[in-house]
This record gives sequence, C-alpha cells and structure tokens, in this order.
Amino acid sequence: MTQADHAPYRPFRLGRTQEFLKQIVYGGNDGIVTTFAVVAGFAGAHADGVAQIGAVAVLVFGMANLLADAVSMGLGEFLSGRAQRDLYGAQKARRIAAIRHDPAEARARLAGLLRGRGLSPTDADSAAAIITRTPDMTAEMLMRYENGMGHPDQDNPAINGLFTFLSFVVFGIVPLVPYFLLPAEPPTFVLSIGATICALGALGLLRWNATGLGLGRSVGETMLVGGVCAVVAYVVGMVVGAGA
Repeated sequence: MTQADHAPYRPFRLGRTQEFLKQIVYGGNDGIVTTFAVVAGFAGAHADGVAQIGAVAVLVFGMANLLADAVSMGLGEFLSGRAQRDLYGAQKARRIAAIRHDPAEARARLAGLLRGRGLSPTDADSAAAIITRTPDMTAEMLMRYENGMGHPDQDNPAINGLFTFLSFVVFGIVPLVPYFLLPAEPPTFVLSIGATICALGALGLLRWNATGLGLGRSVGETMLVGGVCAVVAYVVGMVVGAGA
C-alpha cells in the first residue's frame, strides 16, 4: 500500500466566493439593476426635471430603494432556504417510509438510476442491493437522481440571506456614487452609466474567478443580462417621464 492509501479522508471545501456564488451574483446583479433603475428613472424624466430635483433627491430615493430591496432580497433568500429545508425533510420522511414498506421496489428503482448514470447492470444491481440496506441513504440518492433535490444540510439560510443582502448593497450602491460627488446633471448620469458597467464587469470577474470558466463568457453573460435590464429601466423611466 502507498502512503496515500493510509491518508485520512479530507473533504473538499469550497472557498467563500464559490460557496456563496449564487447569492453574490443574484444579489449583486439585482442590486446594480435596481439602483440604476432609480437613477435612470430620474434621468429618463428629462434632464431639466432632474436638475430641479437635485442629486440629494436621487440619493434619497436611490438609497431608500436600495436598502428596502436589499432587506427584502435577504429575507426572501432566508425564507426560501427554510422552505427548501422543510420540503426536503418532509419528502425524505415519506421516501424512507416507502422504502421500508417495499425495499425491493426501491432497490429496483435505484438500480435503474445507477444504470442510467453509466454503471453496468451487474454493478448497478450490486450497488443498489448494498445501498438499500440504509433507507436514509437510499432516500437521499433517489431524491437527488429522480427529483434533483440536493441535501440542504450544508446550506445555512441565515448566512445565505446575509450574503444576498451584502452583495445587493455593495454592488447596488455603485450607480449612486457619482451623485454623492456631483450635482444631478446629464454628465453625472453618464458617469453613473460607466459606474454601472464597471460594477457589472466586476461581478462577472468575480464569477469567473469562482468558477474558472471562460473569462469572456463569465463577464459577457453578466454584463449582457445586467445591461438589458438597465436599458429597460431607462426606457421605462423615459416613457413615464414623458407622460408625466
């Protein structure tokens, strides 16, 4: 035996960015677009009106909207995580009861799933016969392979909600930065557009760093999705402002 055969098992652990990538990207993109929608709404409602209202009003509405939506997003992530845990627990209990009631049927279903994932019929039947001795493990495997339901024990709804909230605030405040420094004039809005593009680019780079996928794809997809949402926000603001 080699030294590696005696080495203790060490579980593979993700970095924080990888572990909470979904919350960071989701919260960050929504924060950028949501705040830019407020800025675009003012800018789209004609430059003269924006100048009369002033940067203070843009900041008040923008910050109020940013914090309210950030809290809503964070709590929504928390509640959805709790609901997913409750659903998983209820489904697992029903699965375990069914497995104990008819282990042969569960073994046949699991063997079929394992064959579908590449095992030979002999290996699939052998593995299923061993695994079904443990109803808990069998229920988890059936739920994952049949329903796509992963075990939620590694997820902490409170931490997920916190990361969503923080990502929303950190990225969402970027489009407002020019209005902290300059009056609400057309050039300031141009700077806000640039800040929004930079924030979307940074979010794409963060996604690229976490996933290791292509740089162009990670940044391009993030900027494309966020850019479409930002354009829609500006057009809506312009239409509403023109009708006011």
